[in-house]
Amino acid sequence: MVLVGPTAVGKSALAAALVRRYATEGRSAEVVNADSMLVYRGMDIGTAKPSHVERSQVRHHMIDVLDVDATSTVAEFQHSARTAIEDCQARNVIPIVVGGSALYVRAIIDDFDFPGTDPAIRTRLEIELEGEGAEGLYQRLNDADPVAASRILPGNVRRVVRALEVIELTGRPFSATLPELRYRLPNVVQIGLSIDRATLDARIVARVDAMWRAGFVDEVRRLAATGLRESLTASRALGYRQVLRFLDGEISEAQAWELTINATRRFARRQDAWFRKDARIQWLPYDHADLVSAAYALLQPE
Repeated sequence: MVLVGPTAVGKSALAAALVRRYATEGRSAEVVNADSMLVYRGMDIGTAKPSHVERSQVRHHMIDVLDVDATSTVAEFQHSARTAIEDCQARNVIPIVVGGSALYVRAIIDDFDFPGTDPAIRTRLEIELEGEGAEGLYQRLNDADPVAASRILPGNVRRVVRALEVIELTGRPFSATLPELRYRLPNVVQIGLSIDRATLDARIVARVDAMWRAGFVDEVRRLAATGLRESLTASRALGYRQVLRFLDGEISEAQAWELTINATRRFARRQDAWFRKDARIQWLPYDHADLVSAAYALLQPE
């Protein structure tokens, strides 16, 4: 089964509750993380990572597997997550995939293979990025594949470079390599948690406030000393990017706080929009009177 929805909607809590519900039926279930930032050790507060106590009660896969100076790719994540799912199934354990990124979720559950890579092309594009800037390279992508450009933020230079690399490698639009809506695994059930925008915005503010009170700035400061800036993926995580700018003296702490909220809100809207395009997802309100039972019922074979 797969739980999806925007950040701060309650996916992790529902997943843990479902594991406990399965246990009452004498069945075992474990959580497979599909969030690209939970894989990094030490990135705890800003990612709302399940605590060590929570993970001692419910087994989670794909958490704390990389140091913050490592750079992870979707293809590597796909392989590791599918291996975790296969491990669960081999032990007769129900895997519960939980994530907020449509790309990562679909890479795991759908029939989707990643094109290869060419270090020479990648290096040349990165050199051209330095010369042309992010806007120039993004315009090149928009000219070559407007569909792909519409799905990638101009500031996400890593994905822009990757898209141009794939176009050059394959001679096809990058958008043609994006996940198709065709399950790779049998018996997949996707459940989405829906929430109104005003409530979600308020929950995001509450989450960011809680992050700051829990020592988020100190967490980023510690990680910066151990290579956070060197990772092309971890350093761009929501909140971490903004606090790094504060630590570098570019903005005030209050601005970092506000920018984190605004960036998280924009991300949540994109998450919801992407998932809404997938007609296979069955939606439940986040505040359902008996959410666990409602989700559990959807998971039972007809």
